[in-house]
Amino acid sequence: MIAVTAALVGFFAFVIMRVTTPQMTTLFTDLSVEDSSSIIKDLERQGIQFELRNEGTIIMVPKDKVTRLRMKLAEGGLPKGGGVGYEVFDKSDALGTTSFVQNINHLRALEGELARTIRAIDRIQAARVHLVLPERPLFSREAPEPSASIVVRVRGALEAQQIRAIRHLVASAVNGLKPQRVSIVDEAGQLLADGAATDPEQALGDERRTTFEKRIRKQVEDIVSSVVGSGRARVQLSADFDFNKITQTSDKFDPEGRVLRSSQTREESSMTADNNGQVTVNNELPGNQQNSGVAAKDQSKKTEETNNYEISRTTKTEVTEAGRVNRISVAVLVDGIYSKNEKGELAYQDRTKEQLDRIATLVRSAIGFDQKRGDQVEVVNLRFADAPSTAPIGEPGGFLGTLQFTKDDVMYFVELGVMMLLGLVVLFLVIRPLVKRILASDEVAAAISGVLAGPAASDEAAPAAGQALLPSGAASAIDVATIQGQVHAQSVHRVGELAERNPNETVAIIRQWLSEPAK
Repeated sequence: MIAVTAALVGFFAFVIMRVTTPQMTTLFTDLSVEDSSSIIKDLERQGIQFELRNEGTIIMVPKDKVTRLRMKLAEGGLPKGGGVGYEVFDKSDALGTTSFVQNINHLRALEGELARTIRAIDRIQAARVHLVLPERPLFSREAPEPSASIVVRVRGALEAQQIRAIRHLVASAVNGLKPQRVSIVDEAGQLLADGAATDPEQALGDERRTTFEKRIRKQVEDIVSSVVGSGRARVQLSADFDFNKITQTSDKFDPEGRVLRSSQTREESSMTADNNGQVTVNNELPGNQQNSGVAAKDQSKKTEETNNYEISRTTKTEVTEAGRVNRISVAVLVDGIYSKNEKGELAYQDRTKEQLDRIATLVRSAIGFDQKRGDQVEVVNLRFADAPSTAPIGEPGGFLGTLQFTKDDVMYFVELGVMMLLGLVVLFLVIRPLVKRILASDEVAAAISGVLAGPAASDEAAPAAGQALLPSGAASAIDVATIQGQVHAQSVHRVGELAERNPNETVAIIRQWLSEPAK
């Protein structure tokens, strides 16, 4: 009884503790040793219950306190991310620190801050930054260029745009650092950016083409999947880009638009008299008298006019940037129609030509089809190798959907149900028999007392009963006597068994009888 009682107390204590224990959730993951120890010290100071998992890299706290704890720890600068930032200057002694130590601390702080900023990017779990900032040698005309190397641990794979963003981020934060001088390596040792002097225009062009193809493919897949069903269409798109930069300059003259700039007029007149070749004194004297009637005269007049006009002219310069779309080719593969036959099996049926033409029309509208540009769109109906699943997949509805239970909530309620079931089993199969056995001891004592006192009372009552039964007949009296004898025999046998099973209680009852005064 003592062992069973102790086991029951322990079991119910475990059930109560399990039920009253708050539901734990993740506070932080992928913590360094320094951050984990600092956070644990702060939680112990606040008296908050916590759990450590995965060798201390994951800290679990009660679910109702996780938001407040994150804000509280963020106020204190935790977690720091395993790196040292500009807080390295908070506890330093500026008077006794040399310039060399100051430069080293500045480099450490800059590397730590860059690592924290890079970790804020999606898909990056951890980052480590190394900067090389060479000093310019004395009497040197050229200063060496700085460089940087970054090691990242990622979830999945980084896109080309994210790699370029990291390189430009680091280059913008360090004075004199170029993006081409930044090398990036992942945790598997794969070189993501080599830091060589690559052509930035070519890299930008490839990224622009990839982004354009991905965006158009996503649009086509969305519109086609809405018609044929999710996962029942495959789209491949190829875009031909022209990355040549063209500059054109043209001059246009307007003959109708004339403006008079300058005008010049010149007139000349002359007169000549004919004297038949005679040279006389009278002809040479001034104011001579000539015979006008006899002499002949020659007269001439000349007029010149010059006009200068300004003609209207238009100069036009066109610059065509790189990245023009020359041609787009789209290939769309759609699955057929599945329906159940009389046997309940899925039957495949090809799509009609009218449906394919409608899908092709939607695709042309989605990509901005231009026939002059040479765009091509092909929509083909073929049966996919994997048939669609017949089991409907949807969001949980009804009661669970209304309450929006999560997986953790469901598991918590299942655990509570199991605990309650175990408690009921222990209550009915262990506690109840134990209580009945304890109560049976008192009943045994009362039965022994009644049985031992019974014979005298029976002897006294037997004649009365016999007398009462005699008038009914001898057979009836004999049957009653036989039944009474059997009852007395069974009672005596039962008293003997009870006395053998419970000697202590029997002795106690006999002692009680002996101590009672005689009546």
